[in-house]
Amino acid sequence: MTKKIYFASDFHLGSPNHQQSRLREDRIIRWLTFIEPTCSELFLMGDVFDFWFEYKMVIPKGYARLQGKLATMSDAGIKIYFFKGNHDMWVNDYFTTELGMQIVSDDFQMERNGKQFYLHHGDGLGPGDHKYKFLRKIFRNPVCQWLFSLVPPRIGIGIANAWSDNSRTKKAHAFTVPEDEWLFTHATEVLQKKHYDYFIFGHRHLPLDLKVGENSRYVNTGEWMNYSSYAVFDGNELALKYFEKEY
Repeated sequence: MTKKIYFASDFHLGSPNHQQSRLREDRIIRWLTFIEPTCSELFLMGDVFDFWFEYKMVIPKGYARLQGKLATMSDAGIKIYFFKGNHDMWVNDYFTTELGMQIVSDDFQMERNGKQFYLHHGDGLGPGDHKYKFLRKIFRNPVCQWLFSLVPPRIGIGIANAWSDNSRTKKAHAFTVPEDEWLFTHATEVLQKKHYDYFIFGHRHLPLDLKVGENSRYVNTGEWMNYSSYAVFDGNELALKYFEKEY
């Protein structure tokens, strides 16, 4: 590989208010500009937006600078993947049509330079969280999405934004041991069926790099409200890094 693959998630643009979201959007664009010369593929691993719902003729306003930057990168030949998160699972075809991005609904497996990758936003995986797993089935149901689309955007987006604010993880619970991490548990279960060198998730809101099994790693890309963390694969190794921050 002569170029690198980048992974990031949980920008939560739109939260908690327009001013702070704009500052975060500007920082993300600076990061995209920083990685662009060396980037061959970009994986946006979910919850890019704190809320997103596509009506047939209406999308949430804002984020024009980010969309413009992603369009420029896509036009330059950089392959961009957009994972549906638990806050922006209602993505349809807008980003594919306008920005050329590939939408990923659930898990995504790939091989790059002899390494096997297992990718997922992370919501609904592993043990526990049964209430959300039930709600996820409802929210992802095409009939339920169609019924919601009948609600006028002014009302529907207002309701959804209120729900999104209440459901957001305000602060990631502290890391204790790997066995208490649901996504770590999911990775160990997947490894029993097939080997992957890297498991990459978002959703957790905490940057993590943990050994799984004998020769695998679980990497969580963290989030951009506090950490501005991301992962990068250079063809040989996967590394967890931070933009404009030191830890």
